[in-house]
Amino acid sequence: MAHDEVVLAADGAPAPGIGVGTWAWGNQLLWGYNPCQDGELEATFLAAVGLGLHFFDTADSYGTGRFNGRSEALLGQFCASLASADQQRLCFATKLAPFPWRLGRRGYDRAFAASKQRLGGKLDRVQLHWSTARYAPWQEGPLLEGLADLVASGEVAELGVSNVGPLRLRQLHQHLVQRGIALKSVQVQLSLLAPAPLQAGGVAEVCRDLGIELIAYSPLALGLLAGITGNCPQGPRGGMFRRMGPALGSLFELMERIGQAHNAPKSAVALNWCRSHGAMPIPGLRRVKQVQQAAAALEWQLSEAERLELDGVAFGLPPQARMPANPFQSD
Repeated sequence: MAHDEVVLAADGAPAPGIGVGTWAWGNQLLWGYNPCQDGELEATFLAAVGLGLHFFDTADSYGTGRFNGRSEALLGQFCASLASADQQRLCFATKLAPFPWRLGRRGYDRAFAASKQRLGGKLDRVQLHWSTARYAPWQEGPLLEGLADLVASGEVAELGVSNVGPLRLRQLHQHLVQRGIALKSVQVQLSLLAPAPLQAGGVAEVCRDLGIELIAYSPLALGLLAGITGNCPQGPRGGMFRRMGPALGSLFELMERIGQAHNAPKSAVALNWCRSHGAMPIPGLRRVKQVQQAAAALEWQLSEAERLELDGVAFGLPPQARMPANPFQSD
C-alpha cells in the first residue's frame, strides 16, 4: 500500500517520500552485478511498487562495460509487466551524462531517444547528470537548452539537474524561469557523512527558497550507514569501509540508540535524517528485504531532538570520516 506523507518536526512541511536508486543494476565495478541477479532485482522492483516507493532514479551511464545502459533496460523490462494504472503511479527519472562528445543544443537528442527506448517509453523526468561549469562551462548551457526544448515540446514532462551547487542552481533556475520551464528537482550527495548541502547558503536552502525538490543520492554512503559489521564488501567499497569505519563509532552508537527507540535499523535512521531536512533519499535497493526496511522508515519520523543530536555528530565528524566530494559538483 502507499504511505501517506508525514509532517517534519523541524518546520511542519510535508516530509518527502523515499525513492529507489538503481546505480547498482548493471554495475560490476562497485556492486558486483551479474545477470543472474535480474530475477532478484525484478522482485525488488515489484516490492517497491507494492510498498509505495514510486520514484525510480537511473542514468544512461549506469552499467559497466558490456552492461552499459542495463539499469534503464531492466527498469523498462520490469515496468512492462505492470498494469497500466500501476505504471502511471510511477515516476522514472533518468540522467544524461554530459560526455565531451555531446555538444550543442541537440547534443542530447540521440541519448534521450536511446534512454526512452530502453525504458520502454516510460520516461517522466530527464536530468543533467552533472555540471560542466568547472571544466567546460560553454558545454552546459546548450545541453540544458536542449533538455528544456524536450519539456517544451512535450517529449518529457519534467526537468531536473544533478551535482549542481547553490550558485549554479540559482542561475539555472532563473534562466529556465525566463523560458517558462520549471526546474523540478536537483540531486546531490547528501548523507550523515556528506552534510554539506545543509549548511547556510547551501543547496537545501536554495531549494526551499525556489520550490525545487531536493533529492539525496548515496544517503547510506554506499552502504556504510547501514551499519555493516564484520566482513567488508569486496573491491573499492571495502577499502572505503575499512578507512572510514574506525572514525564512526560515536555516530553508529547514536544511530543504534535512535533505531532501537523506533524498532528500526540504522539504515532507516539515515534515511529519515535526510527526510527530516526536506530531502527525498534514493537509496540503492537490490533486495526485497532492503525495500521492506526502506518502506518501513516511512512509518515514523525523527523527533526534533533526535534530528539535532544527529546533526551535531554529523557536522562534527573529522575529515577522514566524510564521503569524498563529487569532483563534478559545481559551486
